[in-house]
Amino acid sequence: MTKLNEIKYVDWQFKLNGIGEVAEGVEDINQCIALILNTPKGSDPHRPTFGSNILKYIDYPVNIAKANIIRETIDAISMWETRVHVNSVLFDVEGSNIKIKVQWTLNGSSTKGTAEVTL
Repeated sequence: MTKLNEIKYVDWQFKLNGIGEVAEGVEDINQCIALILNTPKGSDPHRPTFGSNILKYIDYPVNIAKANIIRETIDAISMWETRVHVNSVLFDVEGSNIKIKVQWTLNGSSTKGTAEVTL
């Protein structure tokens, strides 16, 4: 658990659901990806193009939704999380939930990570 006075990275943000904690490094990137994918485009008045349109495809048939959600995921991350290159996006339906797993590589580095987002 990283506290404010222990921050080691230039890029950091407050951790969601962690009072007084910060997300930095790989955890920061994964949290950014989750925020991008869970934010509908047009819902941030100061950045109307921020986010993704993946929620638009939730009620589509799975075979149509899958391709569109993967495309929207890659497009949104490429636009808003420029620190990483998306290696793959895995899509899975578990009951009434959609799980998206984004495997990424930090640009200019061999650091890899996986962000998991449940819709």
